[in-house]
Amino acid sequence: MIRRFLLVLTLILAAAPAFAVNPDEMLADPALEARARTLSAELRCMVCQNQSIDDSNADLAKDLRLLVRERITDGDSDDEVLNYIVSRYGEFVLLKPRFSLRTLLLWGAPVLLILAGGASLIVFARRRAGKPTGSKLTAEEQARLDELLEK
Repeated sequence: MIRRFLLVLTLILAAAPAFAVNPDEMLADPALEARARTLSAELRCMVCQNQSIDDSNADLAKDLRLLVRERITDGDSDDEVLNYIVSRYGEFVLLKPRFSLRTLLLWGAPVLLILAGGASLIVFARRRAGKPTGSKLTAEEQARLDELLEK
């Protein structure tokens, strides 16, 4: 009995993000609702910050979901809806920021860091390769080595 209860509880908790979009928010047209869900998955909840508005239960996320659906029913394209929301909340509202002059450093920083790390490894390896290891032989050791090599 307890195992069944735990199984049901686990299934309910696993589906918790699916409950974020309330039935009263959904559009009647399945095609428009699919567009709204796709756009909602691309937008960050400004309260939760690591969830999309589609997964968040915050009041602001609900307002944004309603705004997305309103703009879609008004006939806006997906890009127009995203541009409208970005104009109000900034680029931070996008879970995947667009590539632009402002976000060039954001997108280029990983590449620059990898290149800088590789260059520093090469420089370090070359400097190390040129340095002799150990110490010089004493006169006595050198004489003994010469004697062994002549044999």
